[in-house]
Amino acid sequence: MRTKDIAEKLSYLEKKVLLAMDGVDEASPEEIMDRGGLDKLVEVMNGISWNQMKGLLTVEEKVSKVYYLSSKDRTPRKLPERKVLEALYSGNAEGLVSDLERNGVVSKDEVSAAVGWMKKKGWAQISKAADGSVMLKLTDDGKGMIDRKGIDENLLDDLLDKENLPEEDCDPKAVEMLKGRKGLLLERPVVSRKVRLTEDGKEILRAGLEIKDEIGQLTPGDIQSQKWRSAGIREYDIEAFAPSINAGKLHPLTILINQMREVFLKMGFSEIKGDYVESAFWNMDVLFTAQDHPVRDLHDTFYLKKPEELDINEKELVEIIRQVHENGWETGSKGWGYKWSLEEAQKMLLRTHTTVNTIRYLSKHNEPPIKVFSIGRVFRNEAIDIRHLPEFTQVEGIICEEHADMNMLATVLKEFYSRMGIDDIRIRPGYFPYTEPSLEVDILYGGKWMELGGAGIFRPEVTEPHGVKHPVLAWGLGLERLAMLKWKVTDIRELYVSDVDWLRKASIL
Repeated sequence: MRTKDIAEKLSYLEKKVLLAMDGVDEASPEEIMDRGGLDKLVEVMNGISWNQMKGLLTVEEKVSKVYYLSSKDRTPRKLPERKVLEALYSGNAEGLVSDLERNGVVSKDEVSAAVGWMKKKGWAQISKAADGSVMLKLTDDGKGMIDRKGIDENLLDDLLDKENLPEEDCDPKAVEMLKGRKGLLLERPVVSRKVRLTEDGKEILRAGLEIKDEIGQLTPGDIQSQKWRSAGIREYDIEAFAPSINAGKLHPLTILINQMREVFLKMGFSEIKGDYVESAFWNMDVLFTAQDHPVRDLHDTFYLKKPEELDINEKELVEIIRQVHENGWETGSKGWGYKWSLEEAQKMLLRTHTTVNTIRYLSKHNEPPIKVFSIGRVFRNEAIDIRHLPEFTQVEGIICEEHADMNMLATVLKEFYSRMGIDDIRIRPGYFPYTEPSLEVDILYGGKWMELGGAGIFRPEVTEPHGVKHPVLAWGLGLERLAMLKWKVTDIRELYVSDVDWLRKASIL
């Protein structure tokens, strides 16, 4: 019954392909095209593909290689080492390498290759004279090759004669030798297919297939001409495979950024933005990061060469920051106790966090209430692994209010993640140079806690130079790690691989 139902729904091409297989054990698509009287190989492949999906045919594919020479190498010529061999043999069986180019034996571009292959093939010994000149002396093996060719030379001749050769007709060692010559030997894959009938396919052929004029897709012309009355209409197979139709959509990370932005806006925050390139002054010094802190080293931060440094125009603020670092200024702190360097502060870099946006904003808006956030790329010279990238997205936010405290900060963070659909978070004590006290936020991922970022209250050394007199709650959280949890990705690098199949399947909520 199953084969009868299938037979009734077969298309014209499917029937032609099956009938072409009648009486043979196996055939290639080209043979099926000849036996079936079909005009185009693409029609044969379509018919084979649909029959294969219905279990009437099997297709065995074998991928092999074909070797050929690039068009510029298709002129008969001697390999560089062959030229050197013949030149040395006609002389004293030895000579200086410097003479090979000077005498026109080989070109300047061929000298190194010729000497290298002479040594590799054992055709010559290489020695150095007292004056530093390099000498070649033919070996017995080299002399023995003067009247016969090596396997690589024979393969080269065959390729010049036949244009291309299948993999099975080539000496593997000769192939490897020619591949060692840049751009000489090229290859392309060749797929051969063998098509065979399944038992269901044989049963349908035994029952008999009738090829008749059928309408597979009814057109206005068929209706107007009344063709549909005399021609049969092929039954539609609702179980047949159909390719999926994928609508365009935003990248998962863009979707997540938009969701975060919406949550912040609904919580009463305003968005701020900043530049990728910043001075060390605003990225580090203003945030009370000591100039000898390891985070400033080249292995942690990307510094620019052009421009390498930038003059800082805020002279009054520069002087205050110098004092904050050296002695604490008027903040009640003792500072770091070293001599602050303006040259170090003027260095240009790629921002290592979006907190630089925050402090720039506070420098111009120092009166509460303040509730702002930013979402942007940051850059750190980190080794790439399953949870770290040198370029990633940070989610930054601050609240400045008269009675702001750590309870408010923890509550805001929990509320934010709750609105993002995440309840399994952990808040624990932490340390950061420019917040005190500080905390870290973790999420439960794969049965383990994974850090998302840090938070805390800005130190007086950070806020008071800008005239901010009230507590500032601040946090910087990672976007990609949250995306790993949301889309169940085990390796952070997968988020940027652009795997089309994963992008199509990734949820949008």
